[in-house]
Amino acid sequence: MSRSTLRGGAINAEIRKAQAATAAPAPKPGAKGAAPKDKAAAAAPKGAGEIRIIGGQWKRTRLPVAQRPGLRPTPDRVRETLFNWLGQDLAGWRCLDAFAGTGALGLEAASRGAAAVQLVESDAALVAQLSTLQQRLEAKAVRVQRGDGIAALRQAAPASLDLVLIDPPFDGNLFESALQAAAKAVAASGYVYLEAPVAWTDESLAASGLTVYRHLKAGAVHAHLLRPVAHPAA
Repeated sequence: MSRSTLRGGAINAEIRKAQAATAAPAPKPGAKGAAPKDKAAAAAPKGAGEIRIIGGQWKRTRLPVAQRPGLRPTPDRVRETLFNWLGQDLAGWRCLDAFAGTGALGLEAASRGAAAVQLVESDAALVAQLSTLQQRLEAKAVRVQRGDGIAALRQAAPASLDLVLIDPPFDGNLFESALQAAAKAVAASGYVYLEAPVAWTDESLAASGLTVYRHLKAGAVHAHLLRPVAHPAA
């Protein structure tokens, strides 16, 4: 798809509608009308913000950030570092974003050529927002699913994924279960991204069969790129 078809005003107007309706049903896919950028910005709910896709075919596309419990978008610096670690070209990759939220991580992967990206989110309002984004971007490789991220990982075929993205609410107890499920779903040559409030070591990861490949601390966020213990040599 040509970048010229991604008309920023129309895209952002549509996703603003989904953001403004966080407690209401999803907006109709056929909704029309594009607000100028200044009016679209004014329509954002108080306290809401936005982030941008950093690279690939949708570079600089804005993503809305609604005020939702536990929603904490991955900072730009961290996402940029992650995709530097992975390489900029993810052509053919199969990815699952288990706690999608704003969709920033999964959409970043799709923007860089991933062949299949599954966005899993339990919050109905965020699912509606993700569906609007998927439609506006015409992101055919992206599938939005409302549900439990850990259950989705457990349902994935063993060793079927090239990249698993794990960024759960920091105040929950989902890390251990998510990592164990991810370790079974990811291919031997694949990667698991983990975002957490504390650093995970090889010792703390031993039960899941994963090992630390890269680590970054940015403020209160610890970003980890993990690999299966028995991954092939690079």
